[in-house]
Parts: sequence; C-alpha cells; structure tokens
Amino acid sequence: MAITLYDLVGRDDRRFSSNCCKTVYALAHKGLAFKTVPTRFIDIAEIRGGELKTVPVIRDGDRWVGDSWNIAVYLEKTYPDEASVFGGVGGIEHARFVAQWNASEIQPLVMTMIVNDIYQRLDPADQPYFWESRKKRLGRPINEVVIGREERLPTFRARLEPLRRVISDQPFLGGADPVYSDYLAMAPFIWGRRMSPFTLLESDDPVYAWVHRCLDLYGGLMRHKTDFDW
Repeated sequence: MAITLYDLVGRDDRRFSSNCCKTVYALAHKGLAFKTVPTRFIDIAEIRGGELKTVPVIRDGDRWVGDSWNIAVYLEKTYPDEASVFGGVGGIEHARFVAQWNASEIQPLVMTMIVNDIYQRLDPADQPYFWESRKKRLGRPINEVVIGREERLPTFRARLEPLRRVISDQPFLGGADPVYSDYLAMAPFIWGRRMSPFTLLESDDPVYAWVHRCLDLYGGLMRHKTDFDW
C-alpha cells in the first residue's frame, strides 16, 4: 500500500513547502511508493482530527507521522532494507548540523526576500491566515518585509559559502550520491523556485549547478511546471 503524504499547496498546484519537499525526496530516495494529498493551510486542521498541526504528514498503514525530520527518521528505521536516506552510520548527525545551519542562517533570510511572493501565489482562502501569521512572526506587514531584498542578496549568497566549497569538489553533500543533508539544503531553493521570480542564484555559481543536479534526481521529480526558471 502506498504511503500518503499531505503536501502543502498554493495556487496552480504549486507544491511549495520547504519541509514537504524534504519528505518527497526522502520517500523517493527510499524508493517507496507514495501518493500526495494537496493540502492548504486551512485544511491542516482536518488531518486526523487536528492532532497534527503542520505538514508534512504521512500515513503509512495505520501509522501517522508528522514533521519532516521525524518522517525521515521513521522511514530510515521502518525500511532499513532500502537505501539509507542519511547515508549510513554518522549521517544523521551530519544532517542534524545541516538542518540547524539552514534553520538559523539560510531559511529566515530567504523568507525576508520571498514572503510576499508566497502570499501572492497562495489559494485565496489561505491568504488571510498567511498574512496575519507571518506579520506576527516577522513583526511587520509582509509587503514591507521584502523591501530592500536586493541589498540582502549578497549576504544570502555569502552564507552559502560552506555549501559552495563542498559541492565545488563533489557532486553532492553526500559525495557521489545525495543524502538527506542535500535535501535539507535544497529546501529553500525549492521554496524559492516554486513561489518567487526573485533570482536567488547566478547561473555561474557552483550552488546553482548543484541545485539543478538535485532537481534532476529521481527522474526530475522535484521539477514542476510552475517553477520559476532560475
């Protein structure tokens, strides 16, 4: 039986969640069959009676798991005979570091540059919730948050230097093959490409080449007809 993934969706079937994309990658890495349920922000409360507050959520038979990190760990433990999503012993600690680097240095800065673009591409029913929740989180209206994003772009690109140095010498953070650390680091770029025309990377950046290697994985699974082309 295929695993069911509740996947955040905007207008035009934009599957834009940086967290849900990690789970899509993990499922594909394991070679597990899955189907997706397009889920708006306002639909999340209906998942299992509101027990799980955010997506991604998976249902695997009678088991429910929420949170992209918990899902990756669950898949690793539940399907040990399939390819290790963390790349074997020690990989989970490496991935934990990448997750914290992304959460502290990368994702918040990307948010300040694309949050209003995200709002513009949500289902209209989701827009009031998103506007108010992000205004509260960011401390001001989201159309004001993005002001000056061009001046913040060099800082963002500079923060990618640790990633840049590694993938300049090898195809993926995992070496010759991708691991969950790659999927974690890719998440903000999926987010950006799905929801914003604002170009985060120059085409001559080694990170740009790595992004497109990751997009080509699993038959181009994470390329989408509504992606912005950068």
